[in-house]
Amino acid sequence: MSNLIMFWHRRDLRITDNTGLLNARELSPQVVGLFCFDPHIIKGNDIAPVRMKYMVGCLQALQKDYQKAGSQLLILQGNPVKVIPKLAIALNAKAVFWNWDVEPYAQKRDYMTMEVLRNQGIQVLEQNWDHLLSSPHDIFTGTKRPYTVYSPFWKNWNSKTKAEPVYRLDNIIGLDDAQKEIAANNGVIALPSSRDLGFVWESQLILEPGETAAKEKLEKFCKKTINEYQEQRNLPSIEGTSQLSAALKFGVISIRTVWQATLKALENSCSDETKVSIHAYQQELAWREFYQHVMYHFPELAESAYRKAFKNFPWENNTEYFQAWCKGKTGYPIIDAAMRQLNQTGWMHNRCRMIVASFLTKDLIIDSQWGEKYFMQNLIDGDLSSNNGGWQWSTSSGMDPKPLRIFNPISQTQKFDREGEYIRKWIPELQSLDPEYLVTGKISPLERHAINYPEPIVDHNHQQKRFKELYKQATDCK
Repeated sequence: MSNLIMFWHRRDLRITDNTGLLNARELSPQVVGLFCFDPHIIKGNDIAPVRMKYMVGCLQALQKDYQKAGSQLLILQGNPVKVIPKLAIALNAKAVFWNWDVEPYAQKRDYMTMEVLRNQGIQVLEQNWDHLLSSPHDIFTGTKRPYTVYSPFWKNWNSKTKAEPVYRLDNIIGLDDAQKEIAANNGVIALPSSRDLGFVWESQLILEPGETAAKEKLEKFCKKTINEYQEQRNLPSIEGTSQLSAALKFGVISIRTVWQATLKALENSCSDETKVSIHAYQQELAWREFYQHVMYHFPELAESAYRKAFKNFPWENNTEYFQAWCKGKTGYPIIDAAMRQLNQTGWMHNRCRMIVASFLTKDLIIDSQWGEKYFMQNLIDGDLSSNNGGWQWSTSSGMDPKPLRIFNPISQTQKFDREGEYIRKWIPELQSLDPEYLVTGKISPLERHAINYPEPIVDHNHQQKRFKELYKQATDCK
């Protein structure tokens, strides 16, 4: 058996601060990276073309980083349970390492792959939670149960010591010429483009792929924006957030690196206001961890609501309303601006994600899973746990002590886009209107006709009452 270790990348597309990769290097100087295009995933119907293009860009950057370090990133396509052990056996690999994931399919796939490898005498790294600051096995209630409410989770999670970043992987040995030939004969291919894989995104990416770009984004955020985060994070017309969600989704930057940067920002903080803002951002990182832990402990959430009242909720599911919501043609400016931002860029401001989710479920009375799926089909940062958690929070169907939450699109606009700047940017036909009309939505039928902007497809007050009636029936019958 050779000293070769294959490191299987999934949601950790970087060579810096990668714990599983570091474990491989400590065991052997010969380490090669591996990425497998899994047909179960890429042939699914909830993959966004923009997300695939971003991921392939990250893989291109990762290949270059491996070359600089002295090794290679090998690319496979096929069922990982079959093609990875086949390659490992052919190369006489000592071990195959990877970092673990919380998602139901990933869990099943990983255990199956591990069993095949171990049966062949190939070493596998024990569970290593690189993409989390705390393992799902480390945060429990006093009765040793997983948390189902964020606030006590945050208190416990925040009290735990966080691991510091680990060093960059350099000076490793890759495959020799003979091994390269063996790899080529055992499924290793050139990195395909997103178009080759059947995903076409013609627009320019709003986020540059790769580890270097993510680090630059973090540095820029921590220089100024994080100090104003508490006040500006809810204003969709400005860049008041970190925009690191896609980088964290694919692990082109480590959560440890991000957390360490927040601690450094706290050290450099000169006022209570900035400290409040930094703590607010840290709590958002904790929300990400909460949703990841929840998905691990309650995998059924990927398919259904947590609260019993919503498991068989009498959604009305009007397909014409749904299409209007998808296209940004509901007649509610803040809703339409947000959906058009999503459709055109593959990204939506977080405040707007909550507003449009509430509107779909509470105003249009459409099943949240329709919206959840549409987001996954279009978001550059689409992540099962975060997307599912966000939708269940907005729908009031998830792990949330507040039983019912309804966002009024008009009052939300008045709070967070009071001059209509965000609306004007994404709905060109409304650019000439005064802020008062944009914010209140009080656009006359004549004006709507003149600028070809639709009438509201529903009345918010009426639909709110209708939803509450249905909710009462559902809770009475649960």
